[in-house]
Amino acid sequence: MRENLHRFFRAARGVGVHVSPAESIDAMRAVAQVGVSDRAILRDALLLTLAKSQDEKLALGDCFDLFFSQPEPRQDRPESVDQDASQEADQAPSSDAASDAGSGSPQQELGPLAQMLLSQDRNTIAAAIASASGAASLSDIRYSTQRGIFSSRILDAMGLQRLRDDLDELTATNPALAERLRAALDALREAVRDTVSQGLALYAREEAENLRNEILRNAPLARIERRQVAEMRALIRQIARRLRERYSKPRKRQRRGHLDVRRTLRRNAAWGGVPFLTAWKRKHRDRPKIVALCDVSGSVAQVSDFFLLLIHSLHEVVDDVRSFAFSSHLIEVSEILESKSPEEAMSEIMSKVGFGSSDYGSSLVDFEREFMSTLTPQTTVIVLGDARSNNLDPRADILRRISDRSKRLVWLNPEERLAWGFGDSEMPRYATFCSVVRQCATAQQLERAVSDIVATYQ
Repeated sequence: MRENLHRFFRAARGVGVHVSPAESIDAMRAVAQVGVSDRAILRDALLLTLAKSQDEKLALGDCFDLFFSQPEPRQDRPESVDQDASQEADQAPSSDAASDAGSGSPQQELGPLAQMLLSQDRNTIAAAIASASGAASLSDIRYSTQRGIFSSRILDAMGLQRLRDDLDELTATNPALAERLRAALDALREAVRDTVSQGLALYAREEAENLRNEILRNAPLARIERRQVAEMRALIRQIARRLRERYSKPRKRQRRGHLDVRRTLRRNAAWGGVPFLTAWKRKHRDRPKIVALCDVSGSVAQVSDFFLLLIHSLHEVVDDVRSFAFSSHLIEVSEILESKSPEEAMSEIMSKVGFGSSDYGSSLVDFEREFMSTLTPQTTVIVLGDARSNNLDPRADILRRISDRSKRLVWLNPEERLAWGFGDSEMPRYATFCSVVRQCATAQQLERAVSDIVATYQ
């Protein structure tokens, strides 16, 4: 059962449930307490120890039902598959098979697999398939193109070659029995294909999802197809979760680094300079303070919701964040992002200020008039937009004053660099006053940029 649980943990990771080594140990301890005889109790124990949210609980429950729908592989050595099958088939052969086997010339000695198939004992056949699956390492399947390979491995482990020899002999001596055996072999092939398909659904999902996510991470956000929007939003949520896990908890200051000799000597003057008490040099780090300005105009409507999702995650990672959205004018959206779910927040923001004609100059005027006081020498200002102002006054002078009042000014542009400065793009003019200018055309670039920004405060 231990090996079976390890395979289940791998399948659970494939459906999106994070199972750490510590959690797997807790789960195995729980299973040791409740046992494995009652599947309902076993299911509850695994869900309680592994699932950390309602979504994970539902996914893990479906995974459990699929995983334990097949018999558990035997724990003895793989070579015993044929031997066990032979013994069980000898103990319970069908009367028809026995009579058919002896109706021809002398009774033939059939192999273990042939006897098992002719016995028509479904439980024995299912157990033999499960054992052969373990011998064939079905848990290593990763791609749908490997179905044929693993099906052949399982059938070979069950003794297919000997069965073919039996069929050749029976065809010449007992055609009726040979026909029955061929029909049983066809049913066995179908059962093995179903087992391989189940293994693919359990073990290959993680690999397929990783491959799909890797493609999405490098796909231009502006050219995401409609059918991929939901997948991209799920990917952005994963990025946001990683940011929360990495940066939301304050790091414990450790007593290590460079020794402060002067402070150490002063502190130990009473002991003649013997360093009973040590003093360490500490590097002062500013508390995170971020102001984010997000363009939600029609020209970036395809990527603005992804930007807003990342800004939403910033509110969960950093304590002091002020967020603003703009198209032809600018409004503060901090309260919306903090009090509502990402979907509700994006919908409300886009209904208030989204899809308009972009006017960076007017939006910067709004910010300077009402919110310039939010900037301090510790503030990092993030602007997410394409810098296209429809040939209106870009008011780069305001951006210069924003840069002067803040610690850093970071501009994240979803357009390709080759497009900057062409048409109504004011990116080269704005870039003059920015500390960092990055292209953020993909989810991977966006994650790296936001991660680097937050990491500077850690």
